[in-house]
Amino acid sequence: MSVCEMDGYNASLEEMEEYHMMVSQMFGSVEEGYEQYNSYAKSKGFSVRLDDKEYISGTTELKRRRFCCSKEGYRLEKYFVAKDQIREPRALTRCGCKAMLEIQRQPGTVLWFVKNFVDVHSHPLDPKQSPFLRSHRRLNNAQKADAIEYGLGGLRTCQIMEVMEKHHGGYDQVGFVSRDLYNFFAKYKKKRILGRDAEFVLNHMRAQVERDAEFFFKYSTDDEGHLQNIFWADSQSQIDYEAFSDLVVFDSTYRVNRYNLPFVPFIGVDHRRSTIVFGVGIVSDETVSSYEWLLQSFVEAMSHKNPRSVITDGDAAMRKAIKKNMIRHLRNPMLRDFRKLIYRKMGVYEFERSWARFKEKYEITEQAAWMSRMYKLRKRWSAAYTNGRYFLGMQSNQRSESLNSRLHNHLDRKMSLVDLVEHSEHCMSRIRRNEAELDAKAANSVPFTRIDANPLEKNAARFYTPKMFRRVRYCICRSSAWEIEEHTERDGLVTYRAALKEGAEGRSRHVFFVECSFHGSSMNGIFSGCRKLECEGVPCSHIFSLLSFLGVETIPPCCVRIRWTTQAKAAFVSETNANTHV
Repeated sequence: MSVCEMDGYNASLEEMEEYHMMVSQMFGSVEEGYEQYNSYAKSKGFSVRLDDKEYISGTTELKRRRFCCSKEGYRLEKYFVAKDQIREPRALTRCGCKAMLEIQRQPGTVLWFVKNFVDVHSHPLDPKQSPFLRSHRRLNNAQKADAIEYGLGGLRTCQIMEVMEKHHGGYDQVGFVSRDLYNFFAKYKKKRILGRDAEFVLNHMRAQVERDAEFFFKYSTDDEGHLQNIFWADSQSQIDYEAFSDLVVFDSTYRVNRYNLPFVPFIGVDHRRSTIVFGVGIVSDETVSSYEWLLQSFVEAMSHKNPRSVITDGDAAMRKAIKKNMIRHLRNPMLRDFRKLIYRKMGVYEFERSWARFKEKYEITEQAAWMSRMYKLRKRWSAAYTNGRYFLGMQSNQRSESLNSRLHNHLDRKMSLVDLVEHSEHCMSRIRRNEAELDAKAANSVPFTRIDANPLEKNAARFYTPKMFRRVRYCICRSSAWEIEEHTERDGLVTYRAALKEGAEGRSRHVFFVECSFHGSSMNGIFSGCRKLECEGVPCSHIFSLLSFLGVETIPPCCVRIRWTTQAKAAFVSETNANTHV
């Protein structure tokens, strides 16, 4: 209310003081004047909007600015007479309220004074409603950043709203409503994309290079300049590959974007048998040339160091298809016997004999198309043909499936490429955070061993990671079921015969041969017929049985693969990242 209008209004002393406080203020800018009036409006329970303005003659500089109650004026008549409206008209909110604040610039200065102030409203005021009124609902920059981070973490908008309300102490303290959050995300995505998805991805990659000098990315385009394929790997992925490049899992079966493009993570397993990510690629199609480009880019990023073994998604897809078709084509006991051909550990020769007996038992002829096709593909599904390969004890692409299970919780098929890149990076960040926590725990503790534990077990606890120690301890415990019966020497090699003790484990008597070489009195080489050390990097029970037989209490270096020890990363850190840790 202006001074002249106060005569007709029975104002309280408190209201008079508020009035004089408002009209006596000076502001350094229009924005400051608005914020002050809006703050006052929030305390009273009404919303503010911008109204009339006046410029200095002949310039674009403001001379006068008015802010009014959001209920000022009335809905225009044309909206009441309009016909064939597609949408239901919004509820009426304006009621001709005259409350307002008008400020004017003081000539020759940058200061603004209050020219007019009307504080009489034509509607009730309730401060409890302020959190829901438009001018008091706004996401600040910190809240926007948090919302984006929560979204990258996989939370849906409604869940983000709940988290923020809890963080700020209630819905009335957060400063916005759920509709504002939904609108923010809609504008955020639209602003980033607008048909330039690929451009934003490439800009994101270039920004990563600015932050991480060793960040690698490579892309290809078609004749019209459209993005076809892209691959990226940060410096930590490259360090991890140096340490754990012996096995790479390559999975191209995962599609989780609006373009249905193959999303291809290159996965490994670290010294705790946890998932690590060596790099990520997205290709435009499933042609041989696209995958060749992707694999070449991967090798280039890793300084042309090739992995020792690679597991692809083809074997997993094959196994899944066979599982479904087995049930369709076979019934017990035939189904049960066929499963033995898939999973039982046996040599290739034994498999071929078992296959012949299987065909004879169930009178399978060459005309049985499904069976004939399965036999031709036997090298891809039978354990007899995959045993002995260096897969670190993993079956098919279970490691990639483990990562994908995490991605399924965070990604969806509506995502743009930008969303996909950011989500995959967030997923890697979470994996590395867990790694760092486990590293810290392992660095400050040693696995528990009993006082009367096998000396080999106590020794193993000193250098294996906790998870691998449990696997090694299991083999040490099982070594008591074997006994060393005899040995022979030839060409510098000593061969020991390890036999399963009578009645041990309720199994028939098995025999394995263990070969070892010595340099003086120290063992410098060892090989077991079960090939567990060669295929999984872990000494088998036969080896531990021999070590106990020889009275060895410290596991020889030839039995230890450093990739499973707490020193695995330290041994492979690159010169340029000597101080980098996961």
